[in-house]
Formats: sequence, C-alpha cells, structure tokens
Amino acid sequence: MERALRIGKQRGFTYMGVLIAVVLIGLALALAGESWRVSVKREKEKELIFIGHQFRLAIKNYYYSSLGTVKQYPPSLDDLLKDARYPTTRRYLRRIYQDPFSGKTEWGLVKGPGNGIMGVYSLAEGVPLKQANFSLEDAAFENMQNYQGWKFVFAQQTTAPRQGAPANP
Repeated sequence: MERALRIGKQRGFTYMGVLIAVVLIGLALALAGESWRVSVKREKEKELIFIGHQFRLAIKNYYYSSLGTVKQYPPSLDDLLKDARYPTTRRYLRRIYQDPFSGKTEWGLVKGPGNGIMGVYSLAEGVPLKQANFSLEDAAFENMQNYQGWKFVFAQQTTAPRQGAPANP
C-alpha cells in the first residue's frame, strides 16, 4: 500500500513537470513568432524603400527625357513602362512593382504640375518600425506614423542664389 501511494505521488510530479515544460515551450515559440514577425516587417520596409527609390529614379529619368525645354512628369505609371513620346521603345521601369505590404500594384500617387505623377507612396496603414536613420533623400520619413507618409517624390530642384551671393545679371 505504501508503495502504491509513493508511485501515485511520483506520477503527479511527472505530470506537473510535463505541464511546465509545455508552457515554457509555448512561451519560447510565441517569442520566436514575434521575433519572426518583426523581422519580416523590417524586410518589407527595406523592400518598400528600394521600390520607392526605383519609382523616384524612373520619374526623374522620364522628366529629364522630355523633348524640348518644357519638362513633363508621367501622366500614369504605365508611361514609365513604355514612353509613348518616342517612336522607339523607352522604358524607365521593367514592371510596376507590387507594394510589399499589400501585394498589389496599386500605389498612392503624388500629383504634380499638369496632373503628372511626381511620386508614389504605399497605401498600407501600419506603423513603420523604422523611425530614424534614413538617407538624406528620405529624411522626411523620420517619425512618420504610417507608411502613407513615406512619399517617394521627385521634384525638380531649382537652385536659389546663396544668401549674400550676387544674383546673376
């Protein structure tokens, strides 16, 4: 009888040990899952910045390829795939990239003069993990509360005379 009592107590101890192990494994998996989620989001942010730079560069090249002295922004993103202003095929992008967050080729558009497209932005509403340490051209992205604030815009720079420098006659 005493032996049966001892075996019963040991089984209860083993059962509690297994329960604790299951809980610890569950917590470890939850932490790993959260770490993986953050890692995936960081990769998507890097991809969004790369894609945004590609759009900005394509818009810049389209703008400077305008015939004559009047420069134009592209009327649509499709014009970056094939520039209809020339008899031969001119491409500034190979394809319209997908937004890494939505998986769609739909982008928010920043309109410029003549209703042309000066830039693009993601339609994602999430809060970015990256809040600082952007490149100089993306410095405006610091402390944005959503990805829609990350606007990849090419704006023609006009150089103003430096303060104290004589203006050109």
